[in-house]
Amino acid sequence: MQRCTTLTLARHSRLLLRSKFALAQRQQSAAMSSLLINQPKYAWLKELGLSEDNPGVYNGSWGGSGEVITSYCPANNEPIARVTQATLAEYEETVQKTKEAWKLWADIPAPKRAEIVRQIGDALRKKIKVLGSLVSLEMGKIYVEGVGEVQEYVDVCDYAVGLSRMIGGPILPSERPGHALIEQWNPVGLVGAPTTPLTSVAVTKIVAEVLEQNNLPGSICSMTCGGADIGTAMAKDERVDLLSFTGSTYVGKMVAMMVQERFGRKLLELGGNNAIIVFEDADLNLVVPSAVFASVGTAGQRCTTTRRLMLHESVHDTVVESLAKAYKQVRIGDPWDPSTLYGPLHTKQAVEQYLAAIEQAKQQGGTVVCGGKVMDRPGNYVEPTIITGLAHDASIVHTETFVPILYVLKFKTEEEAFAWNNEVKQGLSSSIFTKDLGRVFRWLGPRGSDCGIVNVNIPTSGAEIGGAFGGEKHTGGGRESGSDSWKQYMRRSTCTINYSKDLPLAQGIKFE
Repeated sequence: MQRCTTLTLARHSRLLLRSKFALAQRQQSAAMSSLLINQPKYAWLKELGLSEDNPGVYNGSWGGSGEVITSYCPANNEPIARVTQATLAEYEETVQKTKEAWKLWADIPAPKRAEIVRQIGDALRKKIKVLGSLVSLEMGKIYVEGVGEVQEYVDVCDYAVGLSRMIGGPILPSERPGHALIEQWNPVGLVGAPTTPLTSVAVTKIVAEVLEQNNLPGSICSMTCGGADIGTAMAKDERVDLLSFTGSTYVGKMVAMMVQERFGRKLLELGGNNAIIVFEDADLNLVVPSAVFASVGTAGQRCTTTRRLMLHESVHDTVVESLAKAYKQVRIGDPWDPSTLYGPLHTKQAVEQYLAAIEQAKQQGGTVVCGGKVMDRPGNYVEPTIITGLAHDASIVHTETFVPILYVLKFKTEEEAFAWNNEVKQGLSSSIFTKDLGRVFRWLGPRGSDCGIVNVNIPTSGAEIGGAFGGEKHTGGGRESGSDSWKQYMRRSTCTINYSKDLPLAQGIKFE
C-alpha cells in the first residue's frame, strides 16, 4: 500500500503541484483582499507609503527578513497590513550603520541639525490628518486624539528647533587664579526606542525622505521592528548609549536591569496609578468633566489616566451620581468617526484584563455603579466603568489596570487623602480640586503629592510638552520633553582651562 501510494504521488506530482499552487494563489489573494489596506475605505493608507506587506527595518535602505506580523484594527479586529520584522543580523547591521551616521550628525552644528528637525516637523504637519487617522485605526484612539498625538510630535520638533540655540553650560568661577570651569553638553550618541509597527513605518518614511533630501544618511534615524529578541539585544548592547522605553512596569524593570548590568543609561516611562482628589470646597462644574476626560479618554489606556477618584465624604454621593450620568452620555463608536469620544481597547487581552479586574473588585467589596460589561459589537469594546465601596488599600485599587475602570474612594481629611495618593507604587500624575490656597501649596510641598506631575483643578491627563513629563517610584523616574529633560539625551563634561603660567592645585594642596 505504501509503495502504491508513493508511485501514485510520483505519477501525479505535476498535477498536485499545480493544484497546490492554484490553492496558494487563491489563499494569498483572499488574504490580501481581506486586509483593510486593500479596501476603498482605507485607500488613504497608501498615501503614507504603506502596502499589504511592509519592511520593518530601515537603516538607509528598507529591509526585513524576520517574522511577519499582522497589525489589527482594534475597532473590528480585522487585519490592516503586515510588517516583516528584523532578524538579529539585521539589527546588528542597523546599529553599525547608525553609529557611523552619528559621526556625521554630531559634527553638524546644533542650529544646523535643528533645521533638519524643523523640516521633519513641517513634513509631519503636512500629513497630520492622515497620520492621525492611522494612529486611530491601528491603536484605537479616537480621531481627535490620534491627530493630537501627531501634533505633539510636531510641537516637540518646534520646541527642539528653538532649544538648539539655547543649549549651553555655565562658565563657573574657579578657586584657582587664572583658571575657568566650563560645562560642555554634547549629543549622547545612539538612542534606542521600541515602538509600534505601521505607525512606525509611516513616520520613518516621512523622516527618511527629509534626510535624503538633505543628502544625509537615512541611518541617522533607523528603525527595527522586532520582538523580545530585538528588545533584549538593544537593552544589552553597549553601543546603545541611551535606551528609552515606554511600557509596563514589569517589562521596564527587566529592561532597567539589563541596561544597568552594562552601566548604560536608560529613560523609563512606565505605569501610573493616578488619582484625582476632590475636596469639599471644589468647583464641581470642573470636577465632573475633568474626571470623565481623565478616566474615559483613550478608553482608559493613557499612562496618565485617572484610575482612583478620591471624594470628600460631603460631596461623594453628589459627584458619583453626576459622574454616572455623564458616563452614560459618552458617545461610543468607531474611533475615526469625528463625533466619537470613546473607542475600543487596543487588544483582546486588554478585554480579558478588564473582566478580571471587575471580578476582583467585586470580590474585594466593590459595587459596580456604571458599566462593567463587554459591549455586543465587533472589536474590543467594553463599557466605561465606575466602582465604589472599595477600601483605599484594596489590592485591586493598587493594581494598575490599563482599562477604563475608575475606583471611587471616600475620605474624611486632607491628611488621609494625601497619604492615599502616595501609597501606591507608581508616581506619575495626580491632581486636587480645591479653592484653598494653603492646601494647594501643601499639595505642592514635600509632604504633598510624590508624583512627577502634580496638578490643581485640572485632570491628570493632557500634559503639555513644555513641562518635563514623567514620574517617580515604579513609574521609572525618567523625564521626556520640555523643561531641561533634553539633558537626558546629552552627555555633560566639565572642562577646567588654565590660562595662566602657574599650576595651582585645588583645595590649596601643595605637591612640591
